[in-house]
Amino acid sequence: MSIQVNTKLTGNLASDLSRFEKAVQEKVLFSGVAAMAKVMYDEAVTNASGLAGERFPKRKTGKLASSIYRAYSAKRSTDERKTYRLSWDRRKAPHGHLVEFGTSRAPAYPFIRPAFDHVGEAIAAGKARMEQRLSEGVV
Repeated sequence: MSIQVNTKLTGNLASDLSRFEKAVQEKVLFSGVAAMAKVMYDEAVTNASGLAGERFPKRKTGKLASSIYRAYSAKRSTDERKTYRLSWDRRKAPHGHLVEFGTSRAPAYPFIRPAFDHVGEAIAAGKARMEQRLSEGVV
């Protein structure tokens, strides 16, 4: 017994694959990178928030923690690479660099740099988000 199958592809397969690849890059990759940036952002806010209270009883406002942001950087991003910026708003907290890097008279209390120690957690969160987006069938 033999079975014969004839298949004919219609349409432009290369074009369809290209559209699929672009959808993955735009939706799935973007979601994964956003999830990674969120982990780093949360850690930086936690670090900056820890600068108040018992450790620094004279600190009153919390402006530094509230000035931290994460933002998508279209200028630094490409189709294959998505980039987020993590920093603080210098208008809301002009003293941020003094806290992060210290001065000749005051020690540094970094809040952004230690967030990058959590890159493993960020990568795991990004992978999980990309898996979720793929399983939702967004492509």
